[in-house]
Amino acid sequence: MCSVQLTDYKNGRIHFIGIGGCSTSGLAQILVQMGYHVSGSDRSQSPFTDILAQKGIPFHIGHRAEYVEGASLVVYTAAIKPDNVEFAYAKEHKIPMLERSELLGQISKDYKTCVCVSGCHGKTTITSMLALVTTPLNSSVHVGGMVEFLSGGVRAGSRDLFITEACEYVRSFMTMHPSYIIINNIDDDHLDYYKDLDEIKQTFLDFTNLMPKDGILFANADDSNTRDILPKVTHKIITYSISGNGDYSACHISYDDLGNPAFDIYHKGENLGRIELHVPGLHNAENALACATLCHKVFRMDIADINAALANYHLAGRRFQLIGEKNGVKIFHDYAHHPTEIKACLAAAKKYPHKKMFVLFQCNSYTRAKTLKEKYALAFEDADVVMMPDIYPGRDIDRGEIHATDVVQLINAHSHNCLYLPTFSDIKTYLQANWQPGDIVVTLGSGDVNKQQMVLLED
Repeated sequence: MCSVQLTDYKNGRIHFIGIGGCSTSGLAQILVQMGYHVSGSDRSQSPFTDILAQKGIPFHIGHRAEYVEGASLVVYTAAIKPDNVEFAYAKEHKIPMLERSELLGQISKDYKTCVCVSGCHGKTTITSMLALVTTPLNSSVHVGGMVEFLSGGVRAGSRDLFITEACEYVRSFMTMHPSYIIINNIDDDHLDYYKDLDEIKQTFLDFTNLMPKDGILFANADDSNTRDILPKVTHKIITYSISGNGDYSACHISYDDLGNPAFDIYHKGENLGRIELHVPGLHNAENALACATLCHKVFRMDIADINAALANYHLAGRRFQLIGEKNGVKIFHDYAHHPTEIKACLAAAKKYPHKKMFVLFQCNSYTRAKTLKEKYALAFEDADVVMMPDIYPGRDIDRGEIHATDVVQLINAHSHNCLYLPTFSDIKTYLQANWQPGDIVVTLGSGDVNKQQMVLLED
């Protein structure tokens, strides 16, 4: 148990270092709604700081020790290093400190019911779908991304229901107090922290043990790694499946002209109703099924009502997001960075009307490039041309063990036209010489590709 307890600082000021992040900005808003006094700082302005300004939550751009003076508690993110002047000041003056995931865990304890959405892929989409469907329940929501209908990543609703993403990185979801858990998948991600896939599986199993005795695990029956842990789960399990193998199954899947799926939901042989989505891809049918399964079972919602809500669902930011159009070519961006996510995204993009698909993939980690390079080689089957710039370092240090050209070589060994183009300027030059009206460009990655790609739209 964390020795620093949020409830001890109700009458003080809680200062966030890095308040402009999608998670921290949301947590700050939730604390204000709960009656706490909040301040913060961040190195630069963002859409999330714009939301804080609209809500009158005080913050500074830039970091200075004086911003922490007088704070009763300091909240920081994993991205904040010990040499940060505000972090160092708080340590030197023995101001109590709480890491972001610990704060989220303590907040989750304050609600009557807490739904935790976990899995290596799909968390943000499922959580935002649940947020939309449970709007009539006045749910409080914490999403790790920009969601248009939430005007950010949070909704501070009632204290009866809290729906949140639960991230496995550095075991951060072990701080949570879940009533119900969704595990959408388990994959070999974050191998800069975990020893191997078996350790990741064990961590998800440990997570399920945080539920009370009457808690329910909602598990994706189509994911082999998730199936592996189910025999050891001590709680009730309800499965969902897009291949007909779950307690709740998606059947009669079809697509419209834009690649948006529709499907019937069957439970115990009964057709409960049809879901028609306005977002592309089979993986989003899976995400919607996870949402519908939990809402039908836990909240007793009719599939017709769930479908009516999801009819208004559009993807969260950086999820197959249309960035713009240039010379008759549409440019989309997706946060996909793991081979599993890339395959799902490009399978969806393939169904979108186009002539030729150019894919720009920025690998965001030397560790990912090194440990997943063979899987990356098989992830681009639906692309016509793949372009790869230099690796974005992320949290990593370049030890000279892997280079973008190593990944390019493996992709090409799988019979693809993959090009090493070191900079985004090089990529722009190549595209302008080769794209034609009616083509599409899909940019992929969780690094700074979403910023760098804007050069493609410039004259």
